[in-house]
Amino acid sequence: MTSCLYLVATPIGNLEDITLRAIRILKEVDIIAAEDTRQTAKLLNHYDIKKPMISYHEHNKKAKGEEIIRLIMEGKSIALVSDAGMPCVSDPGEDLVRLCIERGIQVVPIPGPSASLTALAISGLSTSRFAFEGFLPVKGKERKERLNRLSKEERTIILYEAPHRLLTTLKDLKDHMGNPYISISREMTKKFEETLRTDLEGAIKEFSDRSIKGEFVLIIEGKGLGNMREEEEVFWKDMSIKDHIIMHMEKGLSKKEAISLVAKERGISKKEVYNIGIDI
Repeated sequence: MTSCLYLVATPIGNLEDITLRAIRILKEVDIIAAEDTRQTAKLLNHYDIKKPMISYHEHNKKAKGEEIIRLIMEGKSIALVSDAGMPCVSDPGEDLVRLCIERGIQVVPIPGPSASLTALAISGLSTSRFAFEGFLPVKGKERKERLNRLSKEERTIILYEAPHRLLTTLKDLKDHMGNPYISISREMTKKFEETLRTDLEGAIKEFSDRSIKGEFVLIIEGKGLGNMREEEEVFWKDMSIKDHIIMHMEKGLSKKEAISLVAKERGISKKEVYNIGIDI
């Protein structure tokens, strides 16, 4: 095989969710670099693959990354796998890929299962535009800032979450985003696979009344144009037409421009607005 780094997607649950090419690559490479060698051993044993493994994870990525680079430059072929899904997605593999690019080492993707895209596909939400956010910051200012940004996101949002933080995250999302539609998938392609499609209030109620187990993917409805228009309308709903005109004039518009904009925002005729604003 070519001495390079192969990024091999592994099953997200069911061990049959692996490509024929991925099995062949794992059988042919010299070494397999795994996030958790014990977890990867289950997959290798299932397909009778016997290869030396080295660990590569968040806590040893600097030292092990250099070791992997050295081995490849010595002529070895190495497959990088995560515990589940495509390496480098919310995964320290991205650092190894950057190292390879810096050193001029070829990186070959072997695509396959992805928890984020699998959950998105069955969510019932828009798949034409989406934002993958991975795991939210756990706490503090950074978490609040991220939630504030997401509250303005128009695209469908994809989040990962651990079971012990799920309810806290759902409540934080409700505080910042209101009550959008959400699809929550857990244990995908495993025996206890489940997808809940509801709104945030419904999700909070559901998971407040049950034990929470498994790894979760959250697919959240983005701020649609309809919702945006409703929010934009709120600022003038309790204003008189005259005050509405004055507000726009104070922002720098001429009276004529303000009258035209107020008519457009309220969906009424310019003449009706003009007759009220004529004495301003």
